[in-house]
Amino acid sequence: MANSIKIRAKIKDNTTEVKCLITHPMETGLRKDSKTGQLIPAHFINEVMADVGGKSVMNAQWSGGISKNPYLSFSFTGAAKGDEVKITWADNQGGGDSETATIS
Repeated sequence: MANSIKIRAKIKDNTTEVKCLITHPMETGLRKDSKTGQLIPAHFINEVMADVGGKSVMNAQWSGGISKNPYLSFSFTGAAKGDEVKITWADNQGGGDSETATIS
């Protein structure tokens, strides 16, 4: 999925706050298609990672319980203005995406 992540990263008092919105259907596998009555196959993000300068600053394990187009916010210390934060996700069907943003 190209361009599925929008990121903002700002630093204040040595703490970097990252906010990102991920475009993804996040299907649990339990919902039925209203037209066909068939179950919609599970399709959800199961891992989200954040790196700064090659170091992991956040790793999350998700499941089908996360809503469609999830919003993620987290903070960490140790970065500097101008560093790049990279967000990467992978889903249960082998899909994934990554995006970088400069910390301002």
